[in-house]
Amino acid sequence: MNQKKALSIVFGLGVYLAVTGASAWAFGAFEVPATGVVPAAQIGEGGGLVIDPGEPKDQPCPINGKLFTKTERAAWEQRRPLFVMIENHTDARPQSGLAQADAVYEAVAEGGITRFGVVFYCGAIAKDIKLGPVRSARTYFLDWASEYNFPFYVHVGGGNCSRDEGTKQCTSDPRAMAIEQIEKYGWGGSKGNDLNQFSIGYPTFWRNYERLGRTVATEHTMETTTEKLWAVGEKRGWKAEGNNGEEWSKKFIQWVFTGPSTSSGQAERGTVNNISFEFWEGYQDFAVRWEYNLQTNLYSRIMGGEPHKDLETGTQITASVIAVQFVKEEGPVDIHKHMIYGTIGKGDALVFQNGQAIKAKWQKADRIGRTKFTDEQGKEISFVGGQMWIEVVPAGNTVEY
Repeated sequence: MNQKKALSIVFGLGVYLAVTGASAWAFGAFEVPATGVVPAAQIGEGGGLVIDPGEPKDQPCPINGKLFTKTERAAWEQRRPLFVMIENHTDARPQSGLAQADAVYEAVAEGGITRFGVVFYCGAIAKDIKLGPVRSARTYFLDWASEYNFPFYVHVGGGNCSRDEGTKQCTSDPRAMAIEQIEKYGWGGSKGNDLNQFSIGYPTFWRNYERLGRTVATEHTMETTTEKLWAVGEKRGWKAEGNNGEEWSKKFIQWVFTGPSTSSGQAERGTVNNISFEFWEGYQDFAVRWEYNLQTNLYSRIMGGEPHKDLETGTQITASVIAVQFVKEEGPVDIHKHMIYGTIGKGDALVFQNGQAIKAKWQKADRIGRTKFTDEQGKEISFVGGQMWIEVVPAGNTVEY
């Protein structure tokens, strides 16, 4: 190698290191630290919560009844739940973060493709969890998010007043204008609880085109983490208080819980070990099956005929409770193929837990009212503690079990 070429390489390497170093500094300068929301002595290396392995788990999560330590409870009580929109297109699978969720709502977004509204609170306290791909808001998911009393609502844009270039008239059904509804509900603005990627950007959100080990289309690339999202709330001066200045849990109505999923003995458990249903007939990529394990008292999720796994952990997603909620379906209601699902009112439901099937009813009085599930005698159902899935399917669909 001649001297001139060697000097050129060294110079180029120096420029590269200087530029990347400056870029890292610039991006880092805008990073929002997530510390401060829990006592500093409890923050470990990398931002995770330090928990004594011998500390008992005897504190029930208000979201799903699962038991955690007092250290974790002290941390989550200083925060608000996250309600994150995560997509379910076949090109987005496997998703990141679903395995650590407290509760998951699943319903069709459009064209038979389902989407998840994912609640993170107790189970996301111990470590920073990567989430994705994050997608757009839908009006009926806002109704479910509203049950958590001003949670941080996380999304990338959403249904809005799309205008015709010629007439300038809205081409969207008003009922599907989620962005306008967010403002109407008082969620918007720098002091609001709406975390729209359009107004936040890097480093809270970023696009990862190689998240699946191969290049995917732009709409399947948006990622974030639980700590980065909570850090935005910290920067805005928000912790446990909501838009009304009141701690979020003051008006949050918990479901009734009987104890952890492990509290019942095998002799008390049933034999309903397969639950299967479709959201739209013939859309097999989104057909769901839950398989019950008598020993663990958990249901393993299969979707499109394949085990549904979490990208970050590599584990198959499991749940303690499956609530299938039958609702009125309407749509597409406009040229954008928006759907409308009846979240308010009442209807039939099926609840699966402990290997048993419970014929049930659901009711929700208004947008901010809690969806409650009752048995055939009208008594509110007590759920076992653990991850919960609320599967929202069109009324009249068949659930086989």
